[in-house]
Amino acid sequence: MKLLVAAHPSELVAFEPELPGFDRLLTGVGKVPAAYALTRALATNSYDEIVVVGTAGAIDPDLESGVHEIGGALQHDVKGLDGVIGHHVWLPERVDLAADGIVIATGDHFIDDADAVVAIRSLGARMVDMESYALVWVAQQFDVPIRILRAVSDRAQDGATEEWDDAALVCSEWLRASIREFYGV
Repeated sequence: MKLLVAAHPSELVAFEPELPGFDRLLTGVGKVPAAYALTRALATNSYDEIVVVGTAGAIDPDLESGVHEIGGALQHDVKGLDGVIGHHVWLPERVDLAADGIVIATGDHFIDDADAVVAIRSLGARMVDMESYALVWVAQQFDVPIRILRAVSDRAQDGATEEWDDAALVCSEWLRASIREFYGV
C-alpha cells in the first residue's frame, strides 16, 4: 500500500476519493503540520512508498510550468548558530530523495516577492513550498521511500498569493495525470 499525501484540499480536487493501492493523507499547510501528520500515519500503518502531490512556486525563471519531481529539499527559513541561512542547529542542511530531480526550498511562509526569490535561489533551489523538507525528513526517519511531485502554481513574485487559488485547481489536474502515468491508477 502507498500513501498519497497533500497539504491542502485544493491540491486533490482532481483526484477520486479512492485510488486503488493508495491511502490518502491531508496534512495541513506548513512544516509542523506536515511532519506531525506524516509521523502519526507512519507510526500506525506500514507503507511501501509515500507519494506527495502538491503545488510549488517556481523561483527559477527557466523552469517550465507543469509537474516536476523533487530530488532534494532544504529549508530557506532557518539560520544556524553560525548565522548561515539554510543551516539548522540540528537537522541536515539538505535532505535528498532517491530520484533525480529539482531542489526545492521549504519554509513556513508563502513566497511572493522578488527579493525573497533572489535570496532563496542563492541556496541552490529552483522551487519553493511549505512542506517538502519536513515530509522527506520524516519519511527518512521511518525508512520509507518517498516521491514528491510538485506542480508549478506561480512564479513566487508579487501577486502570487492571489493567483494560487485558481492555479491550484489546474495543478491538481496535472498532478492527477502524473499519478495515472507513473502508477497506472
